[in-house]
Amino acid sequence: MADTSDVTMEDNSGLITASDPRSHKQRMLAGDWFWGPDPELLADQARASALAEEYTAAARLGWNEGAAVIARLFGRAEFYIKPPFTVDYGYNVNIGIGSFINSGCVLLDAAPIRIGENVLIGPGVQILTAYHGITVAARRKALTHAKPITIGDDAWIGASSILLPGVTIAAGAVVGAGSVVTKNVAPLTVVAGNPARVLRELEAPPAAEQSAGWLRKRSLGPSLP
Repeated sequence: MADTSDVTMEDNSGLITASDPRSHKQRMLAGDWFWGPDPELLADQARASALAEEYTAAARLGWNEGAAVIARLFGRAEFYIKPPFTVDYGYNVNIGIGSFINSGCVLLDAAPIRIGENVLIGPGVQILTAYHGITVAARRKALTHAKPITIGDDAWIGASSILLPGVTIAAGAVVGAGSVVTKNVAPLTVVAGNPARVLRELEAPPAAEQSAGWLRKRSLGPSLP
């Protein structure tokens, strides 16, 4: 069997030029097309994968041990994510206080993933910001692009749902299990199916039960700070 340990891919994307010498990581963070197999990005992915594995082991020892690891990956640990999970970079993920993410979640965070407070995310949910060119030529060049995904406060994403690039799930919305979300979901709306469609609307919780800022965020629709 041939030794492929030293094999590296050649950047034939044509994106880096004398007039635009930005690195592929800079391009990704700016929301532009980038070359997926870039060594710097692969190193970032390796770090995130190692921390996710370290978290899986640490979480068995207790909350404090797991929180210490997850804070290194996501910058904070005021939520709970049940291992195992998959994440590309970690530094593009922002998860609010009190949120719960069940096991098997996939976070492809080539663009920002913003998850609000008190969000429930069921097992096996895929949050996918990245996508590739529609043409064969673009895919052969390993070109990648990404659009942010936002999940507002108090939303619930049912098990095995898939959120596609650029969608926003607004505050208090519910996504039924197994749904494929291709467009924005309004506040306090229940959607389900492939593609997800509106089933019904929900009543707002009493003011006394609303978390700080909930009404403001709802009035702004999908936006989060």
